[in-house]
Amino acid sequence: MKDKSILSPSFEEVDKEMVAVYRDKTPLDRLKIASGLWRLSRNVLAGSLRFQHPDWDEKKIKAEVARRMAHGTT
Repeated sequence: MKDKSILSPSFEEVDKEMVAVYRDKTPLDRLKIASGLWRLSRNVLAGSLRFQHPDWDEKKIKAEVARRMAHGTT
């Protein structure tokens, strides 16, 4: 029998202290955090694609990153 945790996603419990930290942030601060995470995700995905497809040029990398980020696929 396969381990079901491998087959289905699970979420860790949210740390109550972190909830308090984010709750105290201003909307602008939360937006800055979200924007930073978006940029980080984009950069990590681009790096992964460069590694997986060394033959792709930067235009192809950027197009694939945009496609995946727009459709929620990494």
